[in-house]
Amino acid sequence: MKEHRPRRGSLAYSPRKRASRIIPRIRAWPECSETRLLGFAGYKAGMTHVVIVDDRKNSPTYGEEIVIPVTVLETPPIKVAGIRAYRKSTYGLEIACEVWAQSLDSQLSRRLQLPKNGGNVEKLREVDATEIRVITYTQPYRITGVPKKVPDVMEYKVGGDVNSALDYAISKLGKEISVSEVYGDGAIVDVISITKGKGFQGPVKRWGIITLDAKHARSSKHRRVGCLGPWNPHHVRWTVPQAGQMGFHQRTEYNKRIIKIGENGEEVTPSGGFPHYGVVRSEYMLIAGSVPGCVKRLVRVRDAVRPPKVQYDGVNLIYVSTTSKQGR
Repeated sequence: MKEHRPRRGSLAYSPRKRASRIIPRIRAWPECSETRLLGFAGYKAGMTHVVIVDDRKNSPTYGEEIVIPVTVLETPPIKVAGIRAYRKSTYGLEIACEVWAQSLDSQLSRRLQLPKNGGNVEKLREVDATEIRVITYTQPYRITGVPKKVPDVMEYKVGGDVNSALDYAISKLGKEISVSEVYGDGAIVDVISITKGKGFQGPVKRWGIITLDAKHARSSKHRRVGCLGPWNPHHVRWTVPQAGQMGFHQRTEYNKRIIKIGENGEEVTPSGGFPHYGVVRSEYMLIAGSVPGCVKRLVRVRDAVRPPKVQYDGVNLIYVSTTSKQGR
């Protein structure tokens, strides 16, 4: 009798090749009536655990204290370098007008060539725009856990109607925006990052296929795919699990919950610091569960594009573990 099982490895992630940029790209933004940025960015410091009161009404531990793992993101303020007004065209959105701030940090010139003339802000009001986005950049030189000074540049959409979004963007041009201005405790967000790279791997580790015993394979083919395909079609199809690049892919995790946003990093820094990162000295964000990517990697946070129907009462945080993560 033939055995049946689900195929190993998701084809939805094909082709599994390296990401083109270490800064993840956000291709979809949710609709939001509130005038603010619809996302933020931080650097992954590590993980710890917290004790909260379970507020999931259908949970068997509802109302009780539970322990959950959390990821710590250090989120120094981001700066607004420019404003872009987009309008709809036959081929999607196109840039109608772009204005840059007059005074920008000298560190930004290490990432891109700064414009000599930023432009007139009033030109943004003259175009027929349908969407307002801001060009922001991080400030990794303000934290000690990330050993680099070159900022990461990215775009974020501004929520609300076009006029209010434009007024908000103009008021923030050349200024800093902190994470507490964008999100609060208990917010539901999507997390986008580049996963940890694992190099060139075989089909067993890359796709999860089974290893063959001596009865089904020769002595030199225990960790290979059993068959590359049928005679017809007379070529190897892309669905056949084969060796190749594993890791360093852009991945999005939906509906992650922000447990806490704070300003004093000593509240969450474990004894001896986070392994391979150090001490959190700037503003931080605690996100429930794991986050793609390795330590020190840039992580982008966006408003949830498909939020859950379940509504939470709020986060009742009791305890944040600061015990040593050094394994002793």
